[in-house]
Amino acid sequence: MRLSTPRIPPLSDEEMGEEQTQLLGERFKTGKVFNIFRTLSRSPKAYKRFMLWGGYILSDANDLPERERELVILRVGFNWKSGYEWAQHERIGLRSGLSKTEIARVKLGPKADDWSPEDTALLQATDELTTDAFITDETWARLAFLSEKQKMDLVMTVGQYTQVCMMLNSFGVQLDDDLTLDPDLKK
Repeated sequence: MRLSTPRIPPLSDEEMGEEQTQLLGERFKTGKVFNIFRTLSRSPKAYKRFMLWGGYILSDANDLPERERELVILRVGFNWKSGYEWAQHERIGLRSGLSKTEIARVKLGPKADDWSPEDTALLQATDELTTDAFITDETWARLAFLSEKQKMDLVMTVGQYTQVCMMLNSFGVQLDDDLTLDPDLKK
């Protein structure tokens, strides 16, 4: 975590107006509203549009298989040193078919042993996008196992989660009570 306290505090239940309650919908009704949503809902119009795009990235409309999408998201979170992002998607990654060993290995990146050629290419592309905003020709060629749409979805997923990490890190969104900070992401 880059900040130990929020710069923009999450809305408490008492602070939420009708607009926020309506936007949070089912999340609010279940009683568990993550700090990211409580923070972003301070700007209801932005939150609404952000959720539409984020909804695409996490939906079946994104042609990256769920496991591969989570592999990429975890690498983005690690590269941007986002403790919140890592903690949330570590849990999602496990449900999406990544093993604990693979999740730990994400931190080592594409050069780590035991990745398949496909996973290596996905991680390399993610590293290139998060350092230079560009996938090299060599890495693009190694992504030949992906369709054109999947390659587009890869870039859009890295872009979406880069934005998410920027918000989480800069706003100081703190871990939800049920999450644990990875020791490698302590700043």
